[in-house]
Amino acid sequence: MLLQDFQPLCAIATTSIGANRLRSICQPNNPVWVPESLSSLAGVQAYSGSLKSHVAELWQSHRAFVFCLATGAVVRIVAPLLQNKATDPAVVVVDEAGKFVISLCGGHQGGADKIAKIIAQLIDATPILTSASTSLGLPAIDLLGVPFGWHKGRGDWTEVSAAVVRGEPVQVIQEAGSTLWRSTASVRQSNLSFEPSPDATAKIWITPRPIEGAQPCAPTSNSLQPQIQWHPRVLWVGIGCERGTSRQLIEAGIQQICRENQLATDAIAGIATIDLKADEVGLVELCHAYDFPLRTFPAEILSAISVPNPSPVVEREVGTPSVAEAAALCACLNPPHTKAHHTDSDRKVTPTLLVPKQIFKPNTPTPVRAGLETCPYRIPTPEFTGAVTIAIAQSEIEYTGRIGKLFLVGIGPGAIEQITPAAKSAIATADAVIGYSLYIELIATLLQPQQIIETLPITQERQRAQRAIELAQWGLTVAVVSSGDCGIYGMAGLVMEELQAGDWDGSTPQVQVFPGITALQAAAARVGTPLMHDFCAISLSDLLTPWQVIEKRLIAAAMADFVTAIYNPRSQSRVQQLQIARDIFLQYRDPNTPVAIVRAAYRQDEQIFLTTLEKFLDLPVDMLSTVLIGNSSTRTYADWIITPRGYLDFVPEMKA
Repeated sequence: MLLQDFQPLCAIATTSIGANRLRSICQPNNPVWVPESLSSLAGVQAYSGSLKSHVAELWQSHRAFVFCLATGAVVRIVAPLLQNKATDPAVVVVDEAGKFVISLCGGHQGGADKIAKIIAQLIDATPILTSASTSLGLPAIDLLGVPFGWHKGRGDWTEVSAAVVRGEPVQVIQEAGSTLWRSTASVRQSNLSFEPSPDATAKIWITPRPIEGAQPCAPTSNSLQPQIQWHPRVLWVGIGCERGTSRQLIEAGIQQICRENQLATDAIAGIATIDLKADEVGLVELCHAYDFPLRTFPAEILSAISVPNPSPVVEREVGTPSVAEAAALCACLNPPHTKAHHTDSDRKVTPTLLVPKQIFKPNTPTPVRAGLETCPYRIPTPEFTGAVTIAIAQSEIEYTGRIGKLFLVGIGPGAIEQITPAAKSAIATADAVIGYSLYIELIATLLQPQQIIETLPITQERQRAQRAIELAQWGLTVAVVSSGDCGIYGMAGLVMEELQAGDWDGSTPQVQVFPGITALQAAAARVGTPLMHDFCAISLSDLLTPWQVIEKRLIAAAMADFVTAIYNPRSQSRVQQLQIARDIFLQYRDPNTPVAIVRAAYRQDEQIFLTTLEKFLDLPVDMLSTVLIGNSSTRTYADWIITPRGYLDFVPEMKA
């Protein structure tokens, strides 16, 4: 899933070492291309003829190319194929030794920088990223709206990007769209201004309107001040039409309305209509051509929406006094993510009807700006057929057009080197990272300047899960981090519970779990091999589990002679449970049974104590500690704890 956004991806190597290197990072459906001389290797696909010709054949059909080849050779191969950084695929080079991953071309818009980061984490290499904004930790202006599905408008993108990199004051005028991007570290350390600034040398518009001054390489009304524009997709176009209305008529009507009302067609989120029109050919063709979602609503839902221009004629025909206006407003009122847009999750979503309904028919006489059935606009092209009513509403929440992802990540005991490469990649490439503040601090070196970072207190695990789901349903890639393994007393379970409660379909958002070294494994590794035979884990926290249940499990584990890991052994307000647990085990175990207490394993403040079941309460134990209680055959040797792999001929004598 980490490289899913860059499919189809082409991996190419010319040696067996290079092929094996790339094969370790490619998905099963991405065979590594090799010359025919290496066709006997597993997991490869051979090309014939020259590599240069082969790459040229694949260039237009692939989003990314990953080479394990000399950088100079790659440059000579791809140079004749490069046309525009907005459309060229990403090109990444991995050296055969696996020490470096170079983002060669398409670093920003092609995604090569992101691919390089993912691969570097997976193979423990150094990513080579040479764009100025990346090097300085500043926002990449041409990527600013990508996580939120914004469309790039016109403007002098090169000059505005250069102004940001030079540290010049750049004014941001945001009229629509998410403000979450403003919280990122890259924005905080930039010189972007969100207030009117007379010193600004450039402007960034985030708006559903086309800005006249933002033309490519053209002077604006303010001397030579360059400007650019991003268009958040906040406009929902409501459509009502006669059966058989042509796509051309609908398209021409939308374009005319946008032009006359100074709205950018790039800001259109999608089309909304009554469910009776779900199969209307003209609408379906239009949505397919522009990649618009088509949202449909039943008449009873539309009839409940208050509109300025209801029609009794329409109500008699389809059961609601409004289709176009009501559908446009309804699409804004019923987004699948009513909270994800704002840092204040309780903010009310209020749509605005920007354009009341207007009717378009082909070859109709003089147009009148009234929006009434008796005064339609004229679309003079004779081959257009049917009639269409159009209204436009603006939502406070943009449509991203992306399928969100939830990365449920275990970060292990806390040391960066204890995190799996896949988990590192998931964290480093997510749009947003959510976790308890301590865990976020532990992974600080993996976080990226452009990421949205959100922390919630230790008691708000469910709120963390809900927030992550909201952002992922909206279309972001969200990493939820837990210490240890996220699926063992971690956040993964809560997230899955919340997804189930929300009638999750199992695929949207997509979910991937990244396991980590859990506390009992980390603690065991620090003291020897106490877990070499059957073991169990029991949490003493009764916040989510009744104490009576916990006590039964303690008795069962002690009676069954399990090596037992005690999680959450003692908090400031919960001190008696650990003593009760010790007393239960003393009923079934020898008082000299080895016990290890490991606090903050692999962290700078790590503490390790080896003691016995009878005496371990004399030592400091808190919520950062894991207590390991041996079974009847566990022993200590030279400051290590050893549990034999089997009982062999020895049958332990259990205490009654």
